[in-house]
Amino acid sequence: MSTLKDLKIKKVAEIKEKLQNAKSFILVNYQGLTVAEDTELRNEFRKLGVSYHVYKNRLLKIALNDLGYTQYDEALNGPTAIAMASEDIAAPARVAAKKGRELKKLAIKCGLADGNFLNEEECKVLATLPSREGLISQILGLLQAPIASFARVLDAIAEKQA
Repeated sequence: MSTLKDLKIKKVAEIKEKLQNAKSFILVNYQGLTVAEDTELRNEFRKLGVSYHVYKNRLLKIALNDLGYTQYDEALNGPTAIAMASEDIAAPARVAAKKGRELKKLAIKCGLADGNFLNEEECKVLATLPSREGLISQILGLLQAPIASFARVLDAIAEKQA
């Protein structure tokens, strides 16, 4: 009996370590997914560097509570999987929202991004955010716009005088 308890304690410690290393995570209801659909979902997560796991709700709840996240207790009812990202904060939500629309079976429950609890709607908003590279290119475009406009005005003035 004690070996089973030891295994559970080790599993909780492993979950806690993964949660501490993650910048964001989401909890999803995967009920109704076929093996092929689940494999496809796992491959999508893997491509973006997101780890996707199905843990026992009780062990996940203990790990989250040990880290001070008690707001997830209600979400840990029924079939629950967790997708964790250590690089792109929006990646888990983006993949889950996309696959949820495609498969009509996957549902986002809630999540965490940069230490903040996100409900289902906030996770869906997070999913619509562009990647880091996309945001950088948008900012660069905004910064270049006034300079480009000024250059066009100067060019028009130069052509008019010539």
